[in-house]
Amino acid sequence: MSNTDDKTKPQVTILGAGPAGVAAAYALTNNRDTDVTVLERADQVGGNSSSWQMDGIWVDFGSHRFHPVADPNVLQDVKDILGDDLLLRPRHGRIRLGGRWIHFPLKPLDAMLRLPKTFAASLMADSILGKFKAKSTGDKTFSTVLYDGLGKTISENFYFPYVKKLWGLDPDKLAVKLAERRVSGSSVGKILLKMARMLPGLRSETAGRFFYPRKGFGQIVADVAGRAQENGAQFDFGAGITRIERDGNRAVAIWTKDGDKDVRTPTDTIWSTIPITTLIRLLDAPDDVKAAADAIKFRGMILIYLVLETDQFTEYDAHYFPELSIPISRMSEPKNYNASVEPKGTTILCAELPCDPGETWWDMSDDELGQHYCDWLASVGLPVNVKLRRTETRRLANAYPVYDLDYEANFDVMDKWLSGIEGVLTFGRQGLFAHDNTHHAFAMAYGAADCLDASGTFDHTKWNAYRREFEHHVVED
Repeated sequence: MSNTDDKTKPQVTILGAGPAGVAAAYALTNNRDTDVTVLERADQVGGNSSSWQMDGIWVDFGSHRFHPVADPNVLQDVKDILGDDLLLRPRHGRIRLGGRWIHFPLKPLDAMLRLPKTFAASLMADSILGKFKAKSTGDKTFSTVLYDGLGKTISENFYFPYVKKLWGLDPDKLAVKLAERRVSGSSVGKILLKMARMLPGLRSETAGRFFYPRKGFGQIVADVAGRAQENGAQFDFGAGITRIERDGNRAVAIWTKDGDKDVRTPTDTIWSTIPITTLIRLLDAPDDVKAAADAIKFRGMILIYLVLETDQFTEYDAHYFPELSIPISRMSEPKNYNASVEPKGTTILCAELPCDPGETWWDMSDDELGQHYCDWLASVGLPVNVKLRRTETRRLANAYPVYDLDYEANFDVMDKWLSGIEGVLTFGRQGLFAHDNTHHAFAMAYGAADCLDASGTFDHTKWNAYRREFEHHVVED
């Protein structure tokens, strides 16, 4: 860890080696003289954005993409570091609407031919009549914002069941902020415009495409971490942080476990990308701040992997299931993301099952979940007619921040208290309780690095401006 007696250059201790922490380590050491140490509890970088091999196939924690809308500086760095390993791939997914499979992202011709006629007619009526419809009165929620912007058809047939599945709450129990962060097409007109941009002559080079590495999505974080290490950043894995010592309103040391021994390491600058709720507890915040942290909720998820003995299950990279009759929200086939044809005779299907610890699904065996998975696929016309080699699962207790009606007030209590602790900065998806993509996490890290000058002085005014920008991030699905 950093030697705080050496004041010749800025010294930063970063908590967490997920996308935000790794990007910060790279940004702080790229053509800069900064002493950086990254503390990570796991034995590798990446967190939920890491990848690993299963039966010779690179798999991720669900479906991940690096989107071309990333900040140009972020995108250029990722391109430079990964080189030819970063592939530009066409999006080729399907979504189940009205009992039919429709290409996703939506394509004009496919939508016209495949959408159920009653669904298409209702959608068009919403588009035309929506201009004359009175807006909802009273307190705004996720549901009222979508009703006003998108109308009844797409709200009730897609967004409402999908978000209830994802977060386990009815739409009227979810905050307006969720609609702002998760719904990029906030009106039928905007959705139609996005579809029009897919037409020949109007489509840009990257429209309907995404970046994906040859060795799984996690290669992005792994390769950026490798470059940060080459630049001098130190990564300490297996670092179990037990508390952060404060002297009044200043963080002065980090305590970790080394076997049975408690280790105290002085530090004067901590950048945290771990969950803000965990940071609050490590800092031993006042009771009212701890209560706010306890009230914040995360949605869990089980990832179910079917290892099948066939070259390819379908041609599609992802399938989306908004219907409540099927518990899974999305299914991906990893080999279709990086166009891999190896190994022959094997493919994997990964299902995302939103589920919290304590629910029925959470305690089921892998084999039981695999059987349910096969039954769900059969019910939508995708029967598993090849040999199932085995089922594996991964369980994530904190997969998604839950934006319920009280989250903003609770987050503000934590955020305000943390802003008064000198030497501590929190950012990233977990650090700011944000619904963000990986490129957003990188942008946050780059913004933080831009606020630290060569003397180690942090420009909080500039950081506040960046924070206002981050509030307008919209998730790309």
